[in-house]
Amino acid sequence: MALHERLSSVDTAWLRMDRPTNLMMICGVMMFATRPELQQLRSLVARRMLCFHRFSQRIVDNGLTADWVTDSHFDLDWHVRQIALPDAAGHEELEQVVGDLISTPLDPSKPMWQFHLIAMRDGASALVLRIHHCYGDGFGLMHVVNAMTDLDPDQPLSPAADLGGPASRRTTWERVLGPVTEVIGDVGRLAGDLITQGADMLARPDKAMEVARNGIGLAAQAALIAAMTPDSVTRFKGSLGVMKRVAWADSLSLFEVKAVAEAFSCSINDVLLAAVSGALRTYLMQQGDVVDAVEIRALVPVNLRPPGPVTELGNHFGLVFLDLPLNLADPVQRLREVSHRMALLKHSRQPLVALGILAGLGVAPALLRERILEALAANATAVMTNVPGSREPRYLAGQKIDRQIFWVPQSGGIGIGVSILSYAGKVNFGVVADVRRVPDPATLVSLFAGQFEILLDLAMWQLCAPH
Repeated sequence: MALHERLSSVDTAWLRMDRPTNLMMICGVMMFATRPELQQLRSLVARRMLCFHRFSQRIVDNGLTADWVTDSHFDLDWHVRQIALPDAAGHEELEQVVGDLISTPLDPSKPMWQFHLIAMRDGASALVLRIHHCYGDGFGLMHVVNAMTDLDPDQPLSPAADLGGPASRRTTWERVLGPVTEVIGDVGRLAGDLITQGADMLARPDKAMEVARNGIGLAAQAALIAAMTPDSVTRFKGSLGVMKRVAWADSLSLFEVKAVAEAFSCSINDVLLAAVSGALRTYLMQQGDVVDAVEIRALVPVNLRPPGPVTELGNHFGLVFLDLPLNLADPVQRLREVSHRMALLKHSRQPLVALGILAGLGVAPALLRERILEALAANATAVMTNVPGSREPRYLAGQKIDRQIFWVPQSGGIGIGVSILSYAGKVNFGVVADVRRVPDPATLVSLFAGQFEILLDLAMWQLCAPH
């Protein structure tokens, strides 16, 4: 495998979006009723994670280009570590440690990932995983997690095949959309032209209209993003600090979530987003804020990987702006409105436009990059993502994983991240928030659970009511 590989423009964008107030780090935790041995864990990582060559590479960024470089001083003991907590450490102490870790930058002189094994009360333990977003998106990293874990502890898997090779010479548009048509080529050149001219799609929707005449809807979506007014002013938006806090709710039954979705003829994701909307609404009301006219936007990732097995790491997703109707008091009306809005976004070109913006961020000068990030952050209050995990329980180093949770990073000045991960028949909900914006994320997750219970009760009444 080559010692030097160029980062893709999108991966470079995630690398350069790091700020002291918002680190581009994906953080997750696996929880066990038992305690894996540290050396056994290191041995497993060496065999079944480092088989993906990317994780033994660090990044050299000279400001113009960024390259993956094999770390000649790689030290596994530095990357897989143990944290000692008091014997009585439980849920609250773990939340505190995860919050501290998610607020601490990864060392850019080394491959930017670390695992922290934490012993807890009653023989339980947790493994905290921190990986910089430039290494991959949620779908790519779930492939790595599944390659490290087993469905049967007595039949461990062999190391997986490596993913990808030297960075493709094809553009982001080609890799996502297949063979380049004249129109798609025009879109790619448009994004490049806007960057070299010191502008971007957010500021120049008139340029994007040139592409519209070629019969593609990308320009209209670019204009839509550019025309967005700043998001609603709430306590969720404002200046950020450097400290984050995390929280997670008790697991939901995936069977029950599906039942709610079936009762109201919508998707599982719609149900969960509606519960989040209700939780945010209730939180603001509890603070004494008026919500009658409040809608807030969430950035929602959309997977743009082709169907089939994962063939490379990196980032292959776009983003859509979803307006959450916090102004709607009725939970069913709120659910139906979220479902309607998501359906419209699924058929829009917003994810591709956003991918083009991200590609531009990777090569844009620092000053322009900050302008774009500020514009995007002004248009949204939160990042919300939903990643499907394993349907069956899995084992790591012979130990059963009881729960899996992760937290999504927030870009620019966005201060709230909401992450949903399904695993082994359960749905796990996590929140990460800047302490200046939401000092008590545990309150938010408890409200989420309450909002889902309301929807579940209404769904059961509807399913059982005579027709």
